[in-house]
Amino acid sequence: MEKVLVSACLLGNKVRYNASCLSIPESDLHWLQSNMKLVVLCPEVSAGLPTPRAPAEIIAGQGLDVLNGSARVVESTGVDVTTPFIKGAENALLLCQQQQIKYAVLAQGSPSCGSTQIYDGTFCGVKIDGAGVTAALLARSGIKVFSQHAISQLRDLLQMPGRLAIGQPIKQ
Repeated sequence: MEKVLVSACLLGNKVRYNASCLSIPESDLHWLQSNMKLVVLCPEVSAGLPTPRAPAEIIAGQGLDVLNGSARVVESTGVDVTTPFIKGAENALLLCQQQQIKYAVLAQGSPSCGSTQIYDGTFCGVKIDGAGVTAALLARSGIKVFSQHAISQLRDLLQMPGRLAIGQPIKQ
């Protein structure tokens, strides 16, 4: 069975900065649980950040910029948490490599897991197009990243013609 990395907060684990969780729409969660082996991780917690913790945003860029050293991840208190965010991303990538995971479903908006949108670094609630640190590292490494709102895209990808079953290409 194909494996998928899933943000821990999407499965009811209260690991977000404010000790809350998010969710996956019930029909999508049922599909994931029925068709994929879920591998659960919170990159920030894996890197040693506490729960709860101050909210953090990427300042002057997005995830790839953090990985390239031209942007920082900073908490609303002013504390620089770039190093643990990079460590969390590296932990996620290592887990994917060790378990041969090719897909990830990550929490949209997060400075770590956002796949298409993140907050703009002003702590004013404004979202911009961009990816978080973990999402950017995984995508750069060839792992296909989806938000919890785009699981239908993952399902469509895995059910493309040319596949006998999830993760099983047709042998010709």
